[in-house]
Amino acid sequence: MSKKTLQARRLEGTDANIWVKFVTLTAAHKAVNLGQGFPNFPPPDFVKDAFVEAVGRKDTLMHQYTRAFGHPRLVAVLARLFGKLLGRELDPETNVLVTVGAYQSLFCCFQALVDEGDEVIIIEPYFDCYEPMVKMAGGTPVFIPLRLKVAETGKLISSRDWQLDPAELEAKFTTRTKAIVLNSPNNPLGKVFSRKELEIIANLCVKHDVLCFSDEVYEWLVYDGNEHIRIASLPGMWERTLTIGSAGKTFSATGWKVGWTVGPDRLLKHLRTVHQNSVYHCATAAQEAVACGLEKELERFGKPDSYFVQLPQRLQQKRDFLIQNLVAVGMKPIVPEGAYFLMVDLSPFKIELPDQANSEEPYDSRFAEWMIKNKGLAAIPVSAFYSSQQKKNFDHFIRFCFAKEDSTLKAASDILQEWSRQKPCL
Repeated sequence: MSKKTLQARRLEGTDANIWVKFVTLTAAHKAVNLGQGFPNFPPPDFVKDAFVEAVGRKDTLMHQYTRAFGHPRLVAVLARLFGKLLGRELDPETNVLVTVGAYQSLFCCFQALVDEGDEVIIIEPYFDCYEPMVKMAGGTPVFIPLRLKVAETGKLISSRDWQLDPAELEAKFTTRTKAIVLNSPNNPLGKVFSRKELEIIANLCVKHDVLCFSDEVYEWLVYDGNEHIRIASLPGMWERTLTIGSAGKTFSATGWKVGWTVGPDRLLKHLRTVHQNSVYHCATAAQEAVACGLEKELERFGKPDSYFVQLPQRLQQKRDFLIQNLVAVGMKPIVPEGAYFLMVDLSPFKIELPDQANSEEPYDSRFAEWMIKNKGLAAIPVSAFYSSQQKKNFDHFIRFCFAKEDSTLKAASDILQEWSRQKPCL
């Protein structure tokens, strides 16, 4: 047996993955799944029908390779759509890159533009892949937390009550800072960054000549009249911003794995190099179907029959249903302004767990595992979305996904109500 180290150094400390653990547990115990961030309702018919039509054509083109950096029909409509949203003319061949989901877009950003010794600012809580992707690229993650400000008495805490401290943020920018990762609407908190907050970030990026990787996969999912503002539209930001989107979140079809990055050619050309030397190509028929869907959405942009209008209305109702049920049983939800998720303070439901005394694992992780096994309800521990220094400070939160069929949310509500009735006996 060789004594050579098998694992490449860039993989050190990146092998653990919260999703592998909790997806496996949820399936094994047949738990009601409010953990994973995917809808268990179907995509809209006009997108499904487009996929079926594409694979059913008599010609074979939909079953073969298409343009490596994006199917021509898809990049064309993406350029039109984001040109409209950003107020500039976009070249479909140089300003748009199609990837295997938004996940690969993120990977390409870090691999193409982050080098050994570079620092990348990550806002906490953050989608958990940001940190390992920075490390695999040889960079150093630098964390800054959203801090909870005092909310109005008698009201539920909102994701807008979690804010960056401008002075603290500016102190994170150094001569080694290469990029900042922005996620709005945010996963797991559901925060939608305001124009004022984005201007603070943008001004610092311009001042320090820093890139912005803007993860906007939940761009259409904003509630209560909030507005999603694209940071690339702010002064000085187009030339330094890569905007990442997802057909999976846009059309409730996460398994299709179609994502994209929009940005200036001076940055995208480096992402294309990573893309062509890794996956090279994305599924042709799925790209064709997404293109058809986006073309229809452009025709009815902003109108009542637009899926981009209807989906957030539908999800806001689901969000409110889950909030009402969580409050009724004594949990403390944080009302999200956008995205799929509710962070919940589980303190009123805290119990003594069998391995509590000796475990190094954060409490919320052990609680979520116990809840799956003993209550048949799946959530994700929020400490998974924090750096190692902060995990213990946020181990009393779990994250529920409300992008589910009403029957799934009702099943979760029934579990919580029964649990609440039993609480004195725990």
